[in-house]
Amino acid sequence: MTSDDTPLIPDQRRERLIELLRGHSVLSVHQLTEMLGVSHMTVRRDIAALEAQGRAVSVTGGVRLAGRQLHHEPSRGDKSMMDQPAKLAITREAGELLRDHTTVYVDAGTTCQGLVPHLARRKGMTVVTNDFTTADVLIDNPDIEVIHTGGRTEHANRSTVGRLAALTLQQLALDMAFISTSSWDVRRGVTTPSAPKVEVKQAAMSSASRSVLLAGSAKYDTFGMYRVAALTAFDTVITDDALPPAVREALLAEGVGLKVARTEDGGRPPAR
Repeated sequence: MTSDDTPLIPDQRRERLIELLRGHSVLSVHQLTEMLGVSHMTVRRDIAALEAQGRAVSVTGGVRLAGRQLHHEPSRGDKSMMDQPAKLAITREAGELLRDHTTVYVDAGTTCQGLVPHLARRKGMTVVTNDFTTADVLIDNPDIEVIHTGGRTEHANRSTVGRLAALTLQQLALDMAFISTSSWDVRRGVTTPSAPKVEVKQAAMSSASRSVLLAGSAKYDTFGMYRVAALTAFDTVITDDALPPAVREALLAEGVGLKVARTEDGGRPPAR
């Protein structure tokens, strides 16, 4: 509402919605109804209009700015609380790709960490990782050989990055590399705001017979300064079913090997 309680016309209200997103990055439909003083239906219509203009992107239950640049990543503790149903669905789908007696790379991050229980059910596995939490959980499993890449410690993400970690990966032959990402889209591919991560991810992909990207829909249409790889460089890209159908079609049209993991609740449709 304006200061004199005169209702905003749709264009004014949508500009106000964009202003709110610039301050909060992501907002739920419920939050926007309170902030704008309008109904859920009105908010969903505004989101749909802004998405059609390419200015916003629907996420489950809310909306975020389109094409948002990441200047830094959240801490591991913050990441662990985000998008849990999507992460479970993605790693469940990724777990179906695992085979006994193979060597796999598991990238750092809370999404890839979700592969741990699936790895534990396999026999004769060798797991290579730059993630301290993943290594710590698997090291007590006598049926899994664990190789940590070493390298420079990134404290906030409990992992190692940089040249030393990449050199370890260059000396290994991997059957499969599971790569995480904080940002991805069809035009820029996989990006990161952290330059030391790039070489590690690229080395893992180069050493692997097959590369799989685990990428949540909430991270789609965001980008970092440093480019890792095009989406077509991955044999498979696994995301969750909150990714809008139009985006799925665009990815498939570009030749991306897309797999959409179904969340346990059936995947609520994107906010409209």
